This record gives sequence, structure tokens and C-alpha cells, in this order.
Amino acid sequence: MTGSPPARSAILPRLPEHLSRLLFASAEPRHLEAGEVLFAAGDTGDGCYRLERGLLKVVISSPQGDERILAILRPGSIAGELAVIDGRPRSASVVAVRACGLSFVSHALFEECTRQHPEIYRYLVSVLAARLREADGALAAISFMTVKARLARTLLELGELLGEKDGTGQVVIRHRIDQGDLAAMAGVARENVSRVISDWKRRKVITWSSGYCCLSDTTVLKQSVDS
Repeated sequence: MTGSPPARSAILPRLPEHLSRLLFASAEPRHLEAGEVLFAAGDTGDGCYRLERGLLKVVISSPQGDERILAILRPGSIAGELAVIDGRPRSASVVAVRACGLSFVSHALFEECTRQHPEIYRYLVSVLAARLREADGALAAISFMTVKARLARTLLELGELLGEKDGTGQVVIRHRIDQGDLAAMAGVARENVSRVISDWKRRKVITWSSGYCCLSDTTVLKQSVDS
């Protein structure tokens, strides 16, 4: 739809079904409670995880402790796929937003699977190239976006990931989000979030109460992204 943000590109889920099934056939089950860290930036890349249920957030932090949320992962997503491919340390931290069930594939198991099925690498090369192009495009788009456009884009993405439509066409985000989280995801200053949110609340574009958000007028939000 016009103005809606693109889904985060994932690498391993794009493998053909028969190869994905082989890769995760011997996966180990893992569980996380809300708030638990799956892995932290800098940790050894010992494997990857497929999210079976729950929600995860991918975050990076500055030396001063400021956090930027790079993505929200829903069931079917893979966390840690880059490290399982190149064996290097984790480039970001992943934290459970809700209680999660996951399937873990070790780096050793991944290597064994690719030795037996080298065609996996052909798919990985093409998908990695596509992911780099998407990253370049996203960086260029965000660089020229206004604060309002970035926030509208983030709210629309959250609505797609976490929202439910009610009987009036509004999108209710049934997960508590504070303005700090929204600022981190959009890559803007917290004080700018407060100013824009106040304006949208006054104009009844959204409602925001105790950290819970309802997108009352998604048309205006889409226009804000496109403007």
C-alpha cells in the first residue's frame, strides 16, 4: 500500500522450502521470557534462530547508552543469520518483546548442511546482494525524510506487525510502546517525537494512552510518509 514501509529483508527464509526444511530438521528448541536477551552485540556468532512464536526486537546501542531499534521480528523470521554465514560476532542485540519459542541451528550444523547441499550458497549470494540494495535504498530514503515522515513510517510498520483492525477501520496496536521506543525505531530525538505525537493526537490522527496507540487515520500517516 502507498506509504507503507517495506518488510525487513530476511536471508534464510528465502531459501526454497525443501532446503529450509533440511536446515531446520535437527534444530534445537529454545525459549525466552519477555525482556530476556537472546544474544548481545559482540557475542560469538554460534548459530541462528528461527522465531516460532512471540516477538523479538533487534537493537544497537551507542557508547552513551542510546538505543536504536532496527527491526521487530515476528514468527517465521530468522535472527542471527549473518553470523551463522560468516562466523563473525553478532552485529546487533536481539531481545524478546513477548515470550518466544525458537528453533536454534548451530554454526556447525549449518556448515554440514551446506557441505551436503552446496546449492544453498547460490541462493545466499543472490539474497545478500538484494539485501544490500534494500539497505542502500532505505538509507537514502531515511536521509531525506522529515521527522514527521519517519515517525509516520514507523507507526505504519508497527501497525502492520502488531496491530489489529477494529470495527471502525482503526488499527489498534496491542503492545505497550513508549515514546523512547518510537524515537529509537525512527532514529529521531525524543523531544521531536513528543511534539509530533501531540499534534497528531490533537488532530485525532492517533490516540495514545498509557503507552498504547491506536492509528485512527492511517490515510494521514501515509500522506505524511509521501510528503
